[in-house]
Amino acid sequence: MKPSPLAQHSTDEAAQPRMVRLIDAERARLTFSLDGAPATAREGDTILTAVLTARRYLAESAGGEGTRAGFCLMGACQECWVAVDGTRARACSALVTAGMSVATGGHFTVG
Repeated sequence: MKPSPLAQHSTDEAAQPRMVRLIDAERARLTFSLDGAPATAREGDTILTAVLTARRYLAESAGGEGTRAGFCLMGACQECWVAVDGTRARACSALVTAGMSVATGGHFTVG
Protein backbone atom coordinates (compact mmCIF):
# COMPACT_ATOMS: atom_id res chain seq x y z
CA MET A 1 0.00 0.00 0.00
CA LYS A 2 1.34 3.39 -1.01
CA PRO A 3 1.60 5.97 1.84
CA SER A 4 -0.77 8.92 1.80
CA PRO A 5 0.75 12.19 0.50
CA LEU A 6 -0.32 13.77 3.79
CA ALA A 7 1.82 11.27 5.70
CA GLN A 8 4.93 12.13 3.69
CA HIS A 9 6.97 14.97 5.16
CA SER A 10 10.49 16.23 5.38
CA THR A 11 12.66 14.93 8.18
CA ASP A 12 13.54 18.58 8.85
CA GLU A 13 10.18 19.61 10.26
CA ALA A 14 11.48 23.09 11.11
CA ALA A 15 11.81 23.83 7.39
CA GLN A 16 8.13 23.06 6.74
CA PRO A 17 5.41 25.71 7.05
CA ARG A 18 2.97 25.45 9.96
CA MET A 19 -0.08 25.90 7.71
CA VAL A 20 -0.94 24.52 4.29
CA ARG A 21 -3.46 26.28 2.07
CA LEU A 22 -6.26 23.87 1.18
CA ILE A 23 -8.74 26.35 -0.30
CA ASP A 24 -8.71 29.83 -1.84
CA ALA A 25 -5.59 29.12 -3.91
CA GLU A 26 -7.16 31.07 -6.78
CA ARG A 27 -7.02 34.40 -4.91
CA ALA A 28 -4.53 36.88 -6.35
CA ARG A 29 -0.92 36.55 -5.19
CA LEU A 30 0.89 39.48 -3.69
CA THR A 31 4.42 40.04 -2.47
CA PHE A 32 5.60 41.62 0.74
CA SER A 33 8.76 41.72 2.84
CA LEU A 34 9.09 39.40 5.86
CA ASP A 35 12.03 40.23 8.12
CA GLY A 36 13.81 41.74 5.11
CA ALA A 37 13.25 38.76 2.78
CA PRO A 38 10.72 38.57 -0.07
CA ALA A 39 7.55 36.61 0.74
CA THR A 40 4.23 35.86 -0.95
CA ALA A 41 0.66 35.76 0.28
CA ARG A 42 -2.84 35.67 -1.15
CA GLU A 43 -5.12 38.69 -1.28
CA GLY A 44 -7.25 38.67 1.89
CA ASP A 45 -4.73 36.76 4.05
CA THR A 46 -3.98 37.99 7.52
CA ILE A 47 -0.30 38.59 8.21
CA LEU A 48 -0.33 35.55 10.50
CA THR A 49 -1.72 33.30 7.75
CA ALA A 50 0.85 34.62 5.27
CA VAL A 51 3.74 34.02 7.67
CA LEU A 52 2.62 30.55 8.78
CA THR A 53 2.16 29.37 5.20
CA ALA A 54 5.81 30.36 4.65
CA ARG A 55 7.41 29.04 7.86
CA ARG A 56 6.62 27.23 11.14
CA TYR A 57 6.62 30.22 13.49
CA LEU A 58 5.67 33.86 13.69
CA ALA A 59 8.49 35.03 15.95
CA GLU A 60 10.98 34.06 18.61
CA SER A 61 9.58 34.48 22.11
CA ALA A 62 10.82 37.62 23.84
CA GLY A 63 11.24 35.57 27.04
CA GLY A 64 13.49 32.99 25.42
CA GLU A 65 10.94 30.16 25.56
CA GLY A 66 11.33 29.29 21.88
CA THR A 67 9.21 30.16 18.89
CA ARG A 68 5.60 31.39 18.79
CA ALA A 69 2.95 30.82 16.16
CA GLY A 70 0.04 32.86 17.50
CA PHE A 71 -2.33 31.66 20.21
CA CYS A 72 -5.93 32.91 20.24
CA LEU A 73 -6.07 33.97 16.55
CA MET A 74 -8.59 36.73 17.38
CA GLY A 75 -6.52 39.63 18.76
CA ALA A 76 -7.01 39.05 22.48
CA CYS A 77 -3.84 37.31 23.71
CA GLN A 78 -1.11 39.80 22.64
CA GLU A 79 1.09 36.97 21.27
CA CYS A 80 1.30 38.05 17.63
CA TRP A 81 2.58 41.63 17.63
CA VAL A 82 4.65 42.53 14.57
CA ALA A 83 5.80 45.78 13.02
CA VAL A 84 4.19 46.74 9.71
CA ASP A 85 6.12 49.49 8.00
CA GLY A 86 7.36 50.51 11.47
CA THR A 87 3.96 50.51 13.22
CA ARG A 88 2.83 47.82 15.68
CA ALA A 89 0.04 45.55 14.46
CA ARG A 90 -1.53 42.24 15.46
CA ALA A 91 -0.64 39.66 12.83
CA CYS A 92 -3.84 37.69 13.46
CA SER A 93 -6.15 40.55 12.51
CA ALA A 94 -4.18 42.78 10.11
CA LEU A 95 -4.44 41.95 6.42
CA VAL A 96 -1.27 41.65 4.39
CA THR A 97 -1.00 44.09 1.47
CA ALA A 98 1.29 44.21 -1.52
CA GLY A 99 4.62 45.83 -0.77
CA MET A 100 4.22 46.00 3.00
CA SER A 101 7.23 45.36 5.20
CA VAL A 102 6.62 43.02 8.15
CA ALA A 103 9.17 42.61 10.94
CA THR A 104 8.77 39.99 13.65
CA GLY A 105 10.32 39.26 17.05
CA GLY A 106 13.64 40.92 17.66
CA HIS A 107 13.72 42.23 14.11
CA PHE A 108 11.91 45.43 14.98
CA THR A 109 11.69 48.35 17.30
CA VAL A 110 8.81 50.79 17.38
CA GLY A 111 8.63 54.01 19.33
